[in-house]
Amino acid sequence: MVFNDRIFGILMIVLAVAYGWGATQFPEPFGGSEAVGPETFPLLLAVVLGLSSLYMVVRPDPDNAWPWSRTGIELIVAVVVLVLYAMLLQPLGFIISTALAVGTLCWRMGSRPVKAYITGAVSGVVVYLVFSFALDLALPLGILSFLEVG
Repeated sequence: MVFNDRIFGILMIVLAVAYGWGATQFPEPFGGSEAVGPETFPLLLAVVLGLSSLYMVVRPDPDNAWPWSRTGIELIVAVVVLVLYAMLLQPLGFIISTALAVGTLCWRMGSRPVKAYITGAVSGVVVYLVFSFALDLALPLGILSFLEVG
């Protein structure tokens, strides 16, 4: 099953490169000379993903088998949710898309639906406030753009 890890590692390297390239396509913030811009965190994630994926290719787990049971299906659902999250981030905005993604993932992990989506909503609002006010980084508001201050 060494082959499975290598295939997955190569796919994740491709994802890391695409994700890193996408991060460099963010528009330059006003002023343009900030050391930490909107691309910093995604680039850091791309580097970590690339390095860990490279490790999987070079040193695969010899006993690895694909989880084609319920776990495999849940992994596919999680990937679909994250892809939809990325696609809906701009039109729906950070708060709503994060609430939906986190809520769905919590629900799929066994939480009751109402509690899961409340957790998602609280997570979306808290992370938005941290990025907007503590880190002074803009996140898309999407359909909630009427909430923008100044």
